[in-house]
Amino acid sequence: MQFLFLVFLLSAPFWALGFWWDIELLPGLPVSAFMVVCPTAAAALMVLREGGATAVRRFLSQAVDLQRMPSWAWLVALGLMPCVMLLCAWLQLSMGIELPAFTAAWGRGLALFLLFLAAATLEELGWTGYATQRLLARHSVLFTGLLVGLISVVWHIVPLLQVDRSWGWIGWWALGTLLRRILIVLLYARGGRSVFAASLFHAMSNLGWMLYPAMGSHYDPMLMAIVLGACACLALGVDALASRRRPLPG
Repeated sequence: MQFLFLVFLLSAPFWALGFWWDIELLPGLPVSAFMVVCPTAAAALMVLREGGATAVRRFLSQAVDLQRMPSWAWLVALGLMPCVMLLCAWLQLSMGIELPAFTAAWGRGLALFLLFLAAATLEELGWTGYATQRLLARHSVLFTGLLVGLISVVWHIVPLLQVDRSWGWIGWWALGTLLRRILIVLLYARGGRSVFAASLFHAMSNLGWMLYPAMGSHYDPMLMAIVLGACACLALGVDALASRRRPLPG
């Protein structure tokens, strides 16, 4: 609860800046998006109080814990969200929706990827490296994903309103975000407890949105939520079956 209070307290000045300075850093991305530093800042303050500077250094080192990731986690983190985006595009085309041609601009794509990876790391150190890690010690993957996802949804509402998103758009986006968070928590819990895996998954999701297929121009949050719902149900089902085969502790 203290972590949550700190995140929202630290975010308030960025929200105020977004109301005062009406610009978009990228399409659909207001200046208040700089609040991405807040989950890590809040978590670092909590860790500092709990364990001092050494604990903070250990906490921050999770940002590059890629050695924890098994090979399948790399495939999921890098490949799942692009596949989801391609499926959404195929469904839109099947429904007769015209999409602009995708133009491969590899330099811009790489720059956006690095930008989104840095931003995702700042979020995931807090959401995953601090909050999820502690919640999973007492709760299931599903409960943890829903709780952290709900907090993240509420945290994003002000910036979404600042770029004039409708409540209908926000509602479908919120559902998709909850489902995506369940997938991130599952990836973290079963993929070596790697924060980098969560950050990479998050970054690929944001990159896919921005490149869909031209700076997010035809992104459909309802379609995205439906496809992510199918992915989350499938992933949870596979995990439930796998858990029955895992040996009991002790």
